[in-house]
Amino acid sequence: QVTLQEFGGGMVQTGGSLRLSCQATGGRVYSLNAGWYRQAPGKEREFVGTIGWTGGNTYYSSSVQGRFSMSRNVRTGMMYLDMSYLKPEDSGTYYCVSGAGWPILEPTYLGRGTQVIVSS
Repeated sequence: QVTLQEFGGGMVQTGGSLRLSCQATGGRVYSLNAGWYRQAPGKEREFVGTIGWTGGNTYYSSSVQGRFSMSRNVRTGMMYLDMSYLKPEDSGTYYCVSGAGWPILEPTYLGRGTQVIVSS
């Protein structure tokens, strides 16, 4: 069983930056792809990006491409989402995910989420 826990959410002004972290433990976590989803109030959960299990490959949604960057440390199980040039529409609950797909369209594992609020 894989457990994912997010850290680092908060409030930031438009144009600012924020780093989210995810600690993955258990099971096959080190051999799975990982990534992030987000969900704004009243909207469906939205794909943000996927990072390969080695950390060498990344795939981003067009809405965050060029502004967000993912990285992971396979040895420690930590994964990061560095967000910059944030916009109010980036606000929402961000979920760390893990799974076998490329990109991960149907996460096998999902964290509880951390909230990001971008004020205008």
